[in-house]
Amino acid sequence: MDLPAIMVIIPVGLIFLISGLIVNLIQAILYVLVQPISKNMYRRFNKVVAELLWLEPVWLFDWWGGVKVELHTDSETFNLMGKEHALLISNHRSDIDWLIGWVLAQRSGCLGCTMAIMKDVLRYLPVMGWSMWFSEYVFVKRNWAKDQSTLKSGYEKLKDFPVPFWLALFVEGTRFTQPKLLDAQKYAISKGFDAPKNVLLPRTKGFIQAVQNLRPFVPAIYDVTLAVARDKPPPSMLTILKGKSSVVKVHIKRHLMHDLPEKSDDISQWCKNVFEAKDAFLENYFLGGSFGKEEMQDIGRSKQSLIVMIMWSCLLSVGAIGFLLWTRLFSTWQGILVSAVFLLLVIVIMQILILFSQSEPSIDSMPIKILPQDSMRDILLKK
Repeated sequence: MDLPAIMVIIPVGLIFLISGLIVNLIQAILYVLVQPISKNMYRRFNKVVAELLWLEPVWLFDWWGGVKVELHTDSETFNLMGKEHALLISNHRSDIDWLIGWVLAQRSGCLGCTMAIMKDVLRYLPVMGWSMWFSEYVFVKRNWAKDQSTLKSGYEKLKDFPVPFWLALFVEGTRFTQPKLLDAQKYAISKGFDAPKNVLLPRTKGFIQAVQNLRPFVPAIYDVTLAVARDKPPPSMLTILKGKSSVVKVHIKRHLMHDLPEKSDDISQWCKNVFEAKDAFLENYFLGGSFGKEEMQDIGRSKQSLIVMIMWSCLLSVGAIGFLLWTRLFSTWQGILVSAVFLLLVIVIMQILILFSQSEPSIDSMPIKILPQDSMRDILLKK
């Protein structure tokens, strides 16, 4: 990590980690004292408390990094966003797709009640992972035999959720990268399918179960398509921390849940059809076409995240000054050493959080290599 990034990470990391631990403590108190009495009251309180932490990455995205989201959707869908339960399925294009989802949720007023299906290891991440656990994210081990019951239980708990929520499911199962694309193309050709060019093949078992369990109380599926603007660099947590701006394009198509088929095989095929259409949509865009026919909705930047970041900065600065005056920490070499070790720990923890958000080099920053289907068949026949 270079020096400019470290100079940003130290103050931002201090605010994020200390405020995050405060939020985690409040969430733990609410979980112990309020949740056993009233689950709905706990969820309402937790929504507000979680947003006090989750608005900080939104501030980084909006105000520090200056990343812009261009949202393309019809007016009806735009007006319903944040006012109904929804299952979100999206292509997994970049390292910060989760943060783009948070930005859209914040604009829709449901940031504190967004959830996602995530890898089990992420629940152990300091601050962020703990906060997600208190907010009822569903964590899976990527073992269907074990995850099936975990997912069903997670969906069942959402039946009586008191406010509109979003549940994100990345049905590709992993981020889109060049090696994974080539693997998907080889598999598709071996099964007699058309090779994808801009998405991976969806893993439909989890989607089938989600539809079957959520259908009675979730009215809509938001089909989300993400892409980086053609003339902009792909954003990541590291580029955002360095203040490098970008433009992310988002297209949302709303499907009514009750319009989906009933049988498992038909639900699976519906999902595959959606991703085939998504692949064609992205191919058209990358070849110079428009990003859909829907108008671009104005979502602006979040003043709420700016206010929360100013609040935390002032509160923690006053607290830090008072602590230093009380302890006279910098008056001895032992105190200076403890402070240096603490700052090093902040850098290490922030680096861990950044690494967990990263994938292999983004496909948007690499030349896309699409193997012709005839060449692909030749490769498979030689095996």
